[in-house]
Amino acid sequence: MNLSAHTPIPFPGRLTIVGWGAIAQGVLPLLFRHFALRPEQVAIVTADAEGIREARDYGVSHTILPLDRDNFRQVLAPLVGPGDFLLNLAVNVASVALIEFCRERGALYLDACIEPWAGGYTDPLLSPSQRSNYALREQAKALHRPGAPTAVLTHGANPGWVSHFVKQALLDIARDCGLDATPPADRAGWARLAQSLGVRVIHIAERDWQVAEPRKRPGEFVNTWSVDGFVGEGCQPAELGWGSHEKALPPDGHRHGFGCEAAIWLERPGAATRVRSWTPLAGPMHGFLITHGEAISIADYLTIGTGTTPTYRPTVHYAYHPCDDAVLSLHELAGREWHLQENKRIVRDEILAGVDELGVLLMGHPKGAYWFGSRLSHAEAKRLAPYNSATVLQVTAGVMAGMAWAIENPAMGVVDPDELPFAEMIEWCRPYLGEVVGVYSDWTPLKDRAGFFPQDVDVDDPWQFKNFRVS
Repeated sequence: MNLSAHTPIPFPGRLTIVGWGAIAQGVLPLLFRHFALRPEQVAIVTADAEGIREARDYGVSHTILPLDRDNFRQVLAPLVGPGDFLLNLAVNVASVALIEFCRERGALYLDACIEPWAGGYTDPLLSPSQRSNYALREQAKALHRPGAPTAVLTHGANPGWVSHFVKQALLDIARDCGLDATPPADRAGWARLAQSLGVRVIHIAERDWQVAEPRKRPGEFVNTWSVDGFVGEGCQPAELGWGSHEKALPPDGHRHGFGCEAAIWLERPGAATRVRSWTPLAGPMHGFLITHGEAISIADYLTIGTGTTPTYRPTVHYAYHPCDDAVLSLHELAGREWHLQENKRIVRDEILAGVDELGVLLMGHPKGAYWFGSRLSHAEAKRLAPYNSATVLQVTAGVMAGMAWAIENPAMGVVDPDELPFAEMIEWCRPYLGEVVGVYSDWTPLKDRAGFFPQDVDVDDPWQFKNFRVS
């Protein structure tokens, strides 16, 4: 796509952005670039003064007023009506409540993560299953009504465009195996394609190489995107889509007992759960199994059959190695028994260099493992759009693309990323993703395993989850 030649999408309505953190600040330049928007059409409602300079730079209204379950209708009613758009990029603001509100008001909706109200991720009165992304997705999907205003769930990078990259990766593997690479016409066709290729496991495999100065200090949590968002999801139970090839649940694994049954949860937070994975630049790595919506939606979308014993379903999960300072921040957070540090810092302008390597790793097919994704440098991100780092731009590209589709398809009800047209979404995102590459590898979680100590592995099937998990 030629960005300079692209005709902005007409949008006569009002846009209300809830939350004004790194992602919201980074997406605004893209929205003014790709949509026919005027500053007076945009309003920001947020919990604090973070980013107020950036809002003023664009001349948009900025209101500091934390939303909660008692005031959100009163605050948003004057701002959101028929044909308007509510973009929810806040933490601690319940997505399900806002989706229902938008449906009542005749407004469009998009978020990058399905959020609960404040405390919902760690409420001791709720079971781990009730605090999971699985449960939040089931609540959001239950709001779907055919012909209702479009509400796009979780469309950033991951969750978001990684769902479209999975489809492109399936077509690449089929082509390279000498098979028919025609895109399937429906969900069942994509599931049959994945099954026919023998795809057993899909990782969203990410290694963030960005380095900032000053480095992390004691008592500080440093990240390249939202600190509160990362800590919130990191403290949720580890979750993963559970494949039909898996021989047994993990000892600490549990099914939910309701809904689509495409995923399980573990009795430990994702930030304390490590898994083996692989990216082209990093090679073998240990990542954190952070709960993410794509682990559930991709596994659900590629299921043949139903319930806990489907004919086919891949195991799907996130394997995240954040920037080195964020890793140190997580270790300190765990040592504090998951009580957040006194100081928080999102790095953007302080970043000196580095690349965010984010893609999908499909394993078990005849060619072994295939990683398809984005390698975006901080320097390239700064050149492409103001107020963005590599990590942020990968997310904001997906937000922008999802909003474009919603505006052009305003009556689709509640939809997952996997239900959007993959080729169109990739076309929208790709100019902002740096180097997009596909790389094959013979890596498996058993490759070059050291034998210093006894290990509980399945040597007959490298693609069992027990082989990926770091004990």
